[in-house]
Amino acid sequence: MFTRIDHVGIACRDLDAAVAFYRRTYGFEVTHEEVNEEQGVREAMLRVNGTDDGGATYLQLLEPIREDSPVARFLDRNGEGVHHVAFGTSDVAGAAAAVGDRGVRVLDERPRHGSMGSSIVFLHPKDCGGVLTELVQAAGSDDAGESEGTQGTAV
Repeated sequence: MFTRIDHVGIACRDLDAAVAFYRRTYGFEVTHEEVNEEQGVREAMLRVNGTDDGGATYLQLLEPIREDSPVARFLDRNGEGVHHVAFGTSDVAGAAAAVGDRGVRVLDERPRHGSMGSSIVFLHPKDCGGVLTELVQAAGSDDAGESEGTQGTAV
């Protein structure tokens, strides 16, 4: 059902400063940047490594662009740090249904747009050991491993 840890979302107050830290400290480079108006974030995707299925694992740095965005609220409550964990899947709707059948609340009725054209759903953190969890399917792919662009944005 799941092919890898797709990405770890990290909330930050200053995206440029966070990118500079990860570049300087770990040598990670930005592979994609975008603004997601719907989620109220500016984000940068930093590739960590490739995986056996042809995909990759990323860090997703998230800076709020509006005070009412979910990431801004997270920062107000918790400060900077890990916001969510995302698992790659070749069938986000099917994976969400399977997890939902196991008693986990799925926060999205149907998959929605994520970064780089991916399809995403979020799972309720109270049902996932306190961890906001995202399921991600790569854009234009029946197989999550066919594309590196599998990142979603934060709830």
